[in-house]
Amino acid sequence: MTRDSETTDHLRRFIDQISSLTEKRELNWERQLGSAHRYARFKNNLLILGPAAPTSHVPRYLFITPFDSPDCIEINSDDADLGAAVLKLVQEVEVITQDQPVTDPFAVNVEFLNRLRV
Repeated sequence: MTRDSETTDHLRRFIDQISSLTEKRELNWERQLGSAHRYARFKNNLLILGPAAPTSHVPRYLFITPFDSPDCIEINSDDADLGAAVLKLVQEVEVITQDQPVTDPFAVNVEFLNRLRV
């Protein structure tokens, strides 16, 4: 896919922002139960990094999707312009989450369930 330079710059700034927040531990990445992926919530968006297997030859990606829309963006580590930034983010997140307990984001949450009562 070809992108114009303005779009590439915008995506690079976004990745730099979430990378900086990750380094400062202001963006909370989680390990999902039964998955090698990492995920975080940021500005009403779901961020997914995957796969998180420590094999260096496996392409990685950053998937971004808003909670209120089916739109999405995926940036692959093979991307000529942004791949290095994705790999840097993956490495940062792996270090931060390696000893973190896994979570189940799809488990039934009683508080959430009570808010759905009609």
